[in-house]
Amino acid sequence: MSDNTLASGARTPLLLHACCGPCSIEPVELLRREGFEPTICWTNPNIQPMAEHDRRLATLRAWAADVAHVDLIVAGDDRAAWEKGVAPHGFDRAARCRACYALRLAEACRTARDLGFTHVSTTLAVSPYQLFEACGDVLAKTAAAYGLTPVWRDFRPYYPEATRTSRDLGMYRQNYCGCRFSAAEAAIERHEARDRRKAEHAAARAAATR
Repeated sequence: MSDNTLASGARTPLLLHACCGPCSIEPVELLRREGFEPTICWTNPNIQPMAEHDRRLATLRAWAADVAHVDLIVAGDDRAAWEKGVAPHGFDRAARCRACYALRLAEACRTARDLGFTHVSTTLAVSPYQLFEACGDVLAKTAAAYGLTPVWRDFRPYYPEATRTSRDLGMYRQNYCGCRFSAAEAAIERHEARDRRKAEHAAARAAATR
């Protein structure tokens, strides 16, 4: 059966690794249109601090139950494994994110296999801030290792719609990917953007007074 075909009129079960509630909105809808029935899998030991982790999970739970009517599974969150295998990469973003994808998607694929799913996907394909090609490569290789079919879609064009919908629903929206390194990187980027805006405004005022 192809990814776009319904089997005997039924939807194809799919385990969807989800990083947060807002990024799950469009993938669930679009995958359902394709003929899949997603079950969300939460496994995100990267998210720090724990208060942030719990807030994102609570937001996802509420949306899944009250709005999307999609099942949610909380899989393993091996924070010790994250600290050992991912954190040493520090601010080497390419290496750090790839190792992080590998850890989280391996747990999602293990869960999918153990629960009898044949297809697996991830909401990491939504955000334009993720390393899209690296994530797709990790999903393909990890799914193959667990005997699963990866469903990799470019959901990034739907990111603006997901942003609008999540705001309309009053969902909590985070301003960094999850780990302490990404929080620092995001803060630096915000400060740099603020400084650029200040410089542009100052230049515009100077030009107006000439």
